[in-house]
Amino acid sequence: MSEQVSFTLRGRNPDVLTCIANLSNDEVFTPPELANRMLDMLAKAWADDHGGANLWSDRSVKFLDPFTKSGVFLREITSRLVQGLAGQIPDLQERVDHVLMEQVFGIGITRLTSLLARRSLYCSKRANGPHSVAKRFTNETGNVWFERTEHSWVQDKCSFCGASRATLDRGAGMETHAYAFIHTDNIKTRIAELFGDDMQFDVIIGNPPYQLSDGGHGASAAPIYQLFVENALNLEPRYAVFVTPSRWMAGGKGLDAYRARMLADKRMRNIVDYPKLYEGFPGVKIRGGISYFMWDREHNGPCSVQTIWDGQPTGPAVARHLDSYDVLIRRNEAVPILEKVRAKSEPTLSGRVSSQKPFGLRTFFHGRPSPKGLKDPIKLFGSQKVTWIERSDVPTNAPWIDKWKVLMTRVQGTSAAVETKFLSKPIIAEPGTACTESYIVAGGFDSEAEAQSLASCLRTRFARFLVSLRKPTQDAARGVYGFIPELPLDREWTDAKLYRRYGLTKDEIAFIESQVADHEATLFDDGVLDEAEDD
Repeated sequence: MSEQVSFTLRGRNPDVLTCIANLSNDEVFTPPELANRMLDMLAKAWADDHGGANLWSDRSVKFLDPFTKSGVFLREITSRLVQGLAGQIPDLQERVDHVLMEQVFGIGITRLTSLLARRSLYCSKRANGPHSVAKRFTNETGNVWFERTEHSWVQDKCSFCGASRATLDRGAGMETHAYAFIHTDNIKTRIAELFGDDMQFDVIIGNPPYQLSDGGHGASAAPIYQLFVENALNLEPRYAVFVTPSRWMAGGKGLDAYRARMLADKRMRNIVDYPKLYEGFPGVKIRGGISYFMWDREHNGPCSVQTIWDGQPTGPAVARHLDSYDVLIRRNEAVPILEKVRAKSEPTLSGRVSSQKPFGLRTFFHGRPSPKGLKDPIKLFGSQKVTWIERSDVPTNAPWIDKWKVLMTRVQGTSAAVETKFLSKPIIAEPGTACTESYIVAGGFDSEAEAQSLASCLRTRFARFLVSLRKPTQDAARGVYGFIPELPLDREWTDAKLYRRYGLTKDEIAFIESQVADHEATLFDDGVLDEAEDD
């Protein structure tokens, strides 16, 4: 009885793993509640594919968390297996030893988290310690492997993860964040080195590290979670279940190839998405929200997509092909609206909108407060203010100076949990003007009327709704305009006109207006927009 109590008495309130602060936004601990929802999804898929069989009653299934931090996945899997195998292995200690030695494996991402994971899994930081619930291990690490790994520096960046040498080439006493699972040319060979040549995992599950410093300006960081996912899928498990940031679905630097691969992969079976800031991971600010997905080696078809908002599904899950567009449309309700737009086969604004730095001028470039004393002055729209510069100071796209232009801020959004505007109010810039990279040029025209027409379109909820489908973060670069059709510029556009043009239903209109707030104040702003709040 005492043995059973020592292992099963975990119903304490609160669960200790809900009380641990995250190390950073790079290495986020998974809440136990979310981990269990992922395991529930996995168990349902297993039952559906195995004639109703209980995953947790199968003593042969092997699980791997290749980036364990708090050990929550390993702990919850073990708890379920210990209960599910009671009929097959009646002796509790024998059952616990079987699960921990033969079925559950992990790879620590740092020394600290490997100790934490062992404590969660074995109830001791030493698998063979006197307080460990496992009694047959002969080593301290058990099945949670960790050894310090070094980066492979090539021209001051790691060839595997892209980390900055200046930031992470540190002494022996400092953590390298060179994660073993992605610092390898052959993941199958690496796994064989760690766990044996004959190791084949049925389930790979977890929450990978998200980003590392890439040596860019300031706190610039590059995503790395996609590297973990790709290596895990290369191991060809029966199922893979991961929780990651959702920005891969529509944006994020370094994620284009990953997004294309994931959208085209017909083995993607389920996606559960949390677009609202802080909801998936309470208290953790991850732009674009988070999501978890299940990849099924034997699945070949559409993927079930489900959105969670304020703890509840926004509607039924919908099975659809993810590669219908070049980005993942996160809300099922948006798909029929987008299909009506696409049915007209109109070109989109992405062909008209400028790239970053439309005039080659950086954000911090400023001119004089007045044109006085300048030989050939032009007005410059810059960060938070308008100044005056010489025409000769503009290094690129000089012909645009004398066009009527529609300027849009490059960054738009706030720190609120829900974004509702998606685009700034357009600025009509008359001939004799330029801008820094704080703005992009949405279009250049010979007449003010054409510029006003485009600006009226960009102010509508309809256009900003289409932007929202491609804009997971505050960055409003050219790509976010890829669904807005290029409309005739001989009229002012309103939502009512656009709703009629594309034949939207009352329910579709209501959905758009529930997602996108109206712009206040006058139709067009004359001055510089309010600065968007950033991280």
